[in-house]
Formats: sequence, C-alpha cells, structure tokens
Amino acid sequence: MARRHHYRLRNKQPMELEVTTFLNLMVVLVPFLLITAVFSRITIVELTLPSSTGGAASETPAFRVEVIVREEGLEISNGTAIIAAIPNVDEEYDFDTLSEYMLSLKRDNPELEAASVLLERDIPYDYLIQTMDFTRSAEIPAEDESEEPIRVALFPNISIGEAP
Repeated sequence: MARRHHYRLRNKQPMELEVTTFLNLMVVLVPFLLITAVFSRITIVELTLPSSTGGAASETPAFRVEVIVREEGLEISNGTAIIAAIPNVDEEYDFDTLSEYMLSLKRDNPELEAASVLLERDIPYDYLIQTMDFTRSAEIPAEDESEEPIRVALFPNISIGEAP
C-alpha cells in the first residue's frame, strides 16, 4: 500500500493582488497634500553676526540702533551712548514702549535699515526673538477701528551679539 500524503500540491492559480483600497487612499491623499502644500511656507530671518575683523570707517553709518536686553530692562543705544532706558514692568520687558521708541527712531532716520540686538548672559532665548520682532517691524493702529492695524517695517537687517 502506497503511503498517501495528507497534503497534496494542488494546481493553484496565483492570488490576485487587491489594490483597490490603496488606490482609493491615493485618490484622496494626493489632492489633499497638494492643496495643503500651497499654504505651507518657510520663513527665514537673515541675521548678521558680528565678525572679528573690523570694517572700514567709511562703511559705518553716523547713527546706528542698538537694543540691549539686560536683566533689569531694555536699553536703546546709538552705538556710543545710551539714549533710552525702558525698565521692566511687572518683571516683564515692556515691548510696547520699545515698539513706540523704534517707530520714533525710524521717523527720525528713515534711510536706516540696520539694528543690533545685544543680550546679557543668561537671558532666555524667547526674549531675543521678541526683541528682534519688535525691532524689525511694528503695528500702527488703523484710523478706522473696523480695519486691521497696519504693519510697517522698521529695521529689517538685524545683527545679534553679546551685550557689553
């Protein structure tokens, strides 16, 4: 008696690959990704870091804006002397007063585009970013209260460094 195997190789046809579900997913996913890609953008702020080599004397402007972030408040300097000191209010930096002062400096020096933000040691990074934002641009309230405020550029070329 011949021994029969309990399994037999059957002539099976290869199974068909079912891709309908995957194609349905792609039909929905591809347009969604294309639509959302239009609205996403990357904003880059270009900074100028101070170099160790000194520049030529003719390149330095007569007036330059420096915002110094200190533990006790903000100081605004013209590069040689402090022209304004903004003390902290309720242990927070007074960025509204900084914005107003930056607007007045821009009115006095409309051709000036550069400013420096200098930090003391141990100042949190968030304060650097906020100071840069208020130095680069400001919001002017619209004449009509129903309109949105107008954003104007003040000093878009920002240099950062360590406070003296």
